[in-house]
Amino acid sequence: MNFEPNEPVTLEPPKDESFTLQQLSEYDGIKKKSMYVAIKGTVFDVTRKPDLYGDGGRYRMFVAKDASRPLGKMSVNEADVDPTVSWDCSDLTERQIATRDDWYTFFSKRYNIIGKVIDIPKK
Repeated sequence: MNFEPNEPVTLEPPKDESFTLQQLSEYDGIKKKSMYVAIKGTVFDVTRKPDLYGDGGRYRMFVAKDASRPLGKMSVNEADVDPTVSWDCSDLTERQIATRDDWYTFFSKRYNIIGKVIDIPKK
């Protein structure tokens, strides 16, 4: 995976807001104007890419949740993107964990960090 953006991106210093999974679910571009995606508990602001994450965008299913599981599995399966389990990486293979970590790096080079999810259950 190529981690460097095609066009230069100027990122703000990371913010340190705290979100519950419930609060994160509101940042879907509808309930709240901003769109956030979390990976490994880190919340990224993807609002500037409505073509990808907004209504009708091909990555819409990852918005307003911690999408660690589906990103690690490269899955858009409803069972993986369900927000009640989308954060759960307890049964991912080493390769899937590496893929999830690659996505984290990819997002961290493109999107501002807003904060952390504080209530992801430990498995």
